[in-house]
Amino acid sequence: MPLLPRPALLAAWLRTRLNRRRAQLVLTLRITVSALLALALALALGMPLPLWVVMTALILTQASVGRSLRAAIDYMIGTLGGAIYGGAIAVLIPHDSEIALLAVLALAVAPLALIAALNPRMNVAPITAVIVLLLPAITHHSPLDSAINRVLEVALGAFTGLVVSLIVFPSSAHRQAIEAAVRTLNLMASAFSQLISDLTHGRDVETLHEIQDGIGTALVRLDAVAAEAGHERSARLASEPETGPLLRTLLRLRHDLVIMGRAVALPLPDVLASRLAAPLSQVSKAYTAYMRGCARALSARENPPPLDDVRLALEMYAVELSKVRSEGLTRALSAETIEHFFALGFALDEIHQNFRDLERCVTEWGPGPTPATAPAAAKN
Repeated sequence: MPLLPRPALLAAWLRTRLNRRRAQLVLTLRITVSALLALALALALGMPLPLWVVMTALILTQASVGRSLRAAIDYMIGTLGGAIYGGAIAVLIPHDSEIALLAVLALAVAPLALIAALNPRMNVAPITAVIVLLLPAITHHSPLDSAINRVLEVALGAFTGLVVSLIVFPSSAHRQAIEAAVRTLNLMASAFSQLISDLTHGRDVETLHEIQDGIGTALVRLDAVAAEAGHERSARLASEPETGPLLRTLLRLRHDLVIMGRAVALPLPDVLASRLAAPLSQVSKAYTAYMRGCARALSARENPPPLDDVRLALEMYAVELSKVRSEGLTRALSAETIEHFFALGFALDEIHQNFRDLERCVTEWGPGPTPATAPAAAKN
């Protein structure tokens, strides 16, 4: 294979690095455009303090359209509530002296701080009240003008952030949800293969926790992005399937892997390990291949792979397990070993059942029925 010239190698290395950081670079560009556009609009409209317009636009320009929409709604609600309450306190209660100003500030902040503590979506309300109360001393505007200007500045900043999120390299939360689900499935496949291999020698608790923690982190990410995808659907910004069924299915699969982790805490006795090694190897290959196949299907928006290999591998394991029990090889085992042994079988069966739900979820995200099968599906 001929070696590439040095400039070509440098260009290839640079493309690889940029592709790895594409999401971060796109967000950087989006935030920059949002800041510039916000300042231009604020100056064109003669806003008293363009700073708040730019800051709001920066805060509300998020990594996905759904997250920007949710942040904009929360920010506007908190700003409106804080401006109305803070403006009312500032207008109705005189605060010419320092002592009076301190008392009014406490009266303005305390109730809104309590509301924000009870409902995090109102976090910006106390800040807005403070701005409305204290800013007139700097800008020499009345508290009412300060409250109105604050709402208008935030509205303009929110509008700018949403427009930029929708136009400049828009990133759908649904697409991010699929990427998170793909990562979770691949982690689960690797964990399943490792857990099956651990049956012959057991696995320490710390390593089991590391395996489960990685999957748990991926599911937390998927849960957060799924909520953002729901906002996109509510605003009719996306027509993708709901992410809830896929998330719940992956949570159940994670629970099955937790049960498997407990089952492999103790190694199988040699007599069982030698008899079940071959069928368990087939189970490992079939199960991991199916999870990775579903991950590829989700990523490519294709139909899921067939479950035939999974079902056949589980049947072969069940047949060999029945022979082992009929020969009385499990009678001499301790109660703890038997408990772990049958927990493994229960987990394998539950994973197979949850694969059926996974199959339906991947099908929903796939290309849909072909023209030849669509009429038949409609009749059913």
